[in-house]
Amino acid sequence: MEQTNALDSMVHEIAQFLAHPNDYRAVLILLFSILFAYWVSHFLAKAIIRVAQKVAVRSDSETREKRILMYRQVETYLSVAVAAVRAIVVAIVAYVTWRILTPEGSANLGGSGAAAIGASAFFIVFAGATLGLLLRDITAGATMIIEKWFNVGDFIKVEPFIDMSGVVERMTLRSTKLRSLSGEVIWIHNQQIQAVHVTPRGVRVMAVDVFVRDLEKGRQAIMEVASAMPTGPTMLARSLKLHEPEQWGEGVWRLTVIGEVPPGREWLMEQYFVNAINKLDEDAKKSDKLLALEPIARWADPVADKRFRRAVRLDRHSKAS
Repeated sequence: MEQTNALDSMVHEIAQFLAHPNDYRAVLILLFSILFAYWVSHFLAKAIIRVAQKVAVRSDSETREKRILMYRQVETYLSVAVAAVRAIVVAIVAYVTWRILTPEGSANLGGSGAAAIGASAFFIVFAGATLGLLLRDITAGATMIIEKWFNVGDFIKVEPFIDMSGVVERMTLRSTKLRSLSGEVIWIHNQQIQAVHVTPRGVRVMAVDVFVRDLEKGRQAIMEVASAMPTGPTMLARSLKLHEPEQWGEGVWRLTVIGEVPPGREWLMEQYFVNAINKLDEDAKKSDKLLALEPIARWADPVADKRFRRAVRLDRHSKAS
C-alpha cells in the first residue's frame, strides 16, 4: 500500500510539473548548463590526454624496468583522470545551476520548485534503470586501480571470456579499452572483468632444448636457423639467444635456445623453430645425423622458475630407489 501511494504521489508531482510552462525553461537552463560543463570538461580532458601521450613516449623510450612500470602507472592514473574530470565538472555546474533554480528559503514550490520536483522524479526513474550499472562499473574499476591489477601498456587476457586479450590502451573507472594482436579494438565494462592474466613485459619466454652429437656443428647449424627467425613487435621480440652448452651423457650435448614471443605467437618456437631444427637431419644418413634426440620446447620464465623452486619441495638427501 505504501509503495502504491508513493507511486501515485510521484505521478501527481510529474503532472503538476508538466502543467507549468515556465518550468520547461528551468529544465532547459539546467540542460544547457550541463552541455556547457561537458564542453569545458572536453578541453580539460584533452589537456590531460596530451600529458598522458608525453608520458607514454617516455615510457616507450625507457629501458629500465622500474622506470617503465612507474610511467605506466602514471599513464593509467591520467587515463582515469580524464573521465573523473569530466564527471566532476559536469556535477559542479549542474549543482550550481540547480541551486540557482531552487534557492533556499523559497516559500512555495511553484515555478522552479515544480521544476525541481519534476526533475527529481525523472532522475529517480533514470537512476533506477542505469545508475546501478554505472556504479558497479565504477566500483570494479576503482578496485582494480587500487589493487594495481594492470596498467596501461600491459598485455592482459580477460576472464571469463575465451578469446579476449590484448594490450591495454585506455582504462577508466567505467570501462577498459584493449587492442588485440590482430589489431581489433575491444571495449569491456569493468564489472564484466572477473579476472585477468597479465603477461610481464608483454612477452612470454620460451626455450627449446636441442640435443646434438657434434657440439661445433650443432652450434653452427642452430645459429643459422635462429638467424632466419622473424623478429618484430608481433613476432619474436628479439633475436634468439643460445645458452652455454651442457654435456648430456656420453657424446651428447644439450644446446638451449631462448626466445621471447608475444602471447599468441608461441607457435614460432613450439612449431616453426622446432620443425626447422628437425629438418637439419632430413636428408642425412643415420650415421651422420646431427640430432641425438627430439627437440623439447618449454616455458623458461626466470621468475616462474624461481617461484616454482620454492613451491616444489623435494628431499635433497633422499636417493632414488
